[in-house]
Amino acid sequence: MTVPTTRFPSGTVLGYPRIGRRRELKRAVEAFWAGTIDEAELEARTRALRSQTRERLAELGLERTGSAIPETFSYYDQVLDAAVAFGAVPARFADLLDKQGGLDLTAYFTIARGEGERAPLEMTKWFDSNYHYLVPEIGPETEFSLHAERLVAQFAEARAEGFVTRPVVVGPVTFLSLAKAADGAPDGFRPIDRLTDLLPVYAALLAELSAAGAEWVQLDEPALVSEAIDVPSELVLDAAAKAYALLGALDRRPAIFVAAPYGSLDDALPVLAETPVEAIGLDLVRGAVPTALEARTEAALRTKTLVAGVIDGHNVWRGDPGTALERAEGLRDRAGAVSVSTSTSLLHVPHDVDDESRLDPRLASWLAFADQKVGQVATLALGLTNGRDTVAERLAEASAALADRAAAPGVRVPAVRDRLAALTEADFHRGDEAERLAAQAALGLPELPTTTIGSFPQTSDLRIARARLGRGELDADAYAGVMRAEIERVVRLQEELGLDVLVHGEPERNDMVQYFAELLDGFAVTEHGWVQSYGSRCTRPSILWGDVSRPAPMTVEWSAYAQSLSDKPVKGMLTGPVTILAWSFVRDDQPLGDTARQVALALRDEIADLEGAGIRIIQVDEPALRELLPLKRADQPAYLDWSVGSFTLATAGAAPGTQVHTHLCYSEFGVVIDAIKGLDADVTSIEAARSRMEVVDDLSASGFDHGIGPGVYDIHSPRVPSTAELQELLERAAAAIPAGRLWVNPDCGLKTRGYDETVASLANLVEATRAVRAGLARGLAAPVAG
Repeated sequence: MTVPTTRFPSGTVLGYPRIGRRRELKRAVEAFWAGTIDEAELEARTRALRSQTRERLAELGLERTGSAIPETFSYYDQVLDAAVAFGAVPARFADLLDKQGGLDLTAYFTIARGEGERAPLEMTKWFDSNYHYLVPEIGPETEFSLHAERLVAQFAEARAEGFVTRPVVVGPVTFLSLAKAADGAPDGFRPIDRLTDLLPVYAALLAELSAAGAEWVQLDEPALVSEAIDVPSELVLDAAAKAYALLGALDRRPAIFVAAPYGSLDDALPVLAETPVEAIGLDLVRGAVPTALEARTEAALRTKTLVAGVIDGHNVWRGDPGTALERAEGLRDRAGAVSVSTSTSLLHVPHDVDDESRLDPRLASWLAFADQKVGQVATLALGLTNGRDTVAERLAEASAALADRAAAPGVRVPAVRDRLAALTEADFHRGDEAERLAAQAALGLPELPTTTIGSFPQTSDLRIARARLGRGELDADAYAGVMRAEIERVVRLQEELGLDVLVHGEPERNDMVQYFAELLDGFAVTEHGWVQSYGSRCTRPSILWGDVSRPAPMTVEWSAYAQSLSDKPVKGMLTGPVTILAWSFVRDDQPLGDTARQVALALRDEIADLEGAGIRIIQVDEPALRELLPLKRADQPAYLDWSVGSFTLATAGAAPGTQVHTHLCYSEFGVVIDAIKGLDADVTSIEAARSRMEVVDDLSASGFDHGIGPGVYDIHSPRVPSTAELQELLERAAAAIPAGRLWVNPDCGLKTRGYDETVASLANLVEATRAVRAGLARGLAAPVAG
């Protein structure tokens, strides 16, 4: 074998933010989509961004030539990159392929975003994070072939700049486990059935990387730690054994580092240990190495490098590096060598705390963003190599910051904790559903009511007004005038379109979580703390650092104003406690359930004030309910108990005549369908368009008996769905869901869309609804009774 014998670096990270410190990738990609730059300019800008990233990681302490720096760049998504690299392009995009079977960037983005009648790949959440990946479509006839020119070129680009980096690719087991069966695949087919056909393409990729000079390659296999994917564990373990036995036995390849973030490897650890891979990554923040392993496994591990993921890549707290170092040191007797890394890719955290001039310095001292975490890795690697005494001063500084955080005002607020302690079981239950249905009949809604999820497009004028308010160039009264004018425009537009339940459009909200974080005690917000959510979409998670309470009403003024403009009901719009936690960086010094209940009580107070202002429909969005579901089955019941309980605590105070809605998106709903029923919302809207109403079958089989709005319009794509397409989706829903419970709505909020496409799409939605109503009236559809 010609496997390089280079040692694994003493310290590394599993990945690094790829959007740029000032979202340079977002701006370049969107300029390309808009046609203001060409492909050559996009390539040039992203090449500069990659170069800056490598230089920054070396500056922070990672080795330039030891494979310590990972190559994790993507124009859109790493799973899409793998699908393209391995030729897994759905048939509807086949005409975009060049003669060699490759894709230019225009075609690549078409697969991601869709075009005309050509739907994009489905999108869903990456394990238990808020990152979204594109779901490969693989069938028995998918012809795998290698098209990894960009990956190899990026490695060569780094070498030309004096770096020997570590290419990172989604591993074969995870790639196939996350894929869905292509249209037309026979019943019972699973993409993982194609493992034997795919592995030669991975082998060819490893050979190309070896020829280019790569010493190590990182294959990401989070599927090996997850029990929440739609592939039985025994199939995953069998696939891992086969894949890494074959890839490890290749004659020409780089050394293989299998990274397994987001949890414990458990039964997969012995499987990997007995393959010829050289290094295994362990998430020691969320997981652990079993204390008792078979002698055969222990012996195999002593031939490997164990890469200890002891720095939390999923949150922003500074943590306790002393304890982290102890965890890494504890592996020395069980491994051939030990290295230090982050637990996950740093994709999930912002770039640099030092960019945050507006954060309270005391709070900032408790935090570590990506750059600080790289520095922590470098420190621990030094301590692991040269002894704890060499880093004693830095460890002591971190311990002092932890102690300061624990004692700081606002971290624990007696009044908040007393209110939680006084809760009773009755505070978590709303009352009889039949009574609610009777009271809500006064809303006078038609069959198949139409609505939207909440937000309307955020125009440049709105963003400019918000920025001017922040700079003090616009006073509060003038800003409120801009917001009221936009609310009136949105209300009038919805009336003209013929929607039945209106929204105020949320023009005042910068983000569905940050808006509330700025108005609740216990939160802080950042200026430059952007992270990638999907494609060019970035979010700025807030930091939940202390006990949470609501000093004043947050949404009542805007919702009440919108309701005053129309005789139709206007929904009050709130973000639920689970989603506020999921899309924030949450304190790690108490159970999540305790924090969720604090947020829930603040929302309960807001709902009471909305009702007092005459709002009869209130939506409490929980799009992240499935996202936070633990990957290990043993941990799921406790999570579902507190997550559902926090939602019902927020909503149980609502009067019977108040119709409570919730919204969930981009999740495999089948695994949490009982939890969704447990929310006891009067109406639940869910993502369904990209999956072509697959969720309807889960709902029908579960006996779900509340109002349901399966989204018919995919707002994450710029394409305008035709009336016929929307009607087809709605008719499929109406065939499984009784018309009296069926609502019509888009998949998600419209904030990221433009007005032209929004108006056209909603007009088609209303027209499709009228057609289906007419068909139901003529008896052309036969909804299942329930």
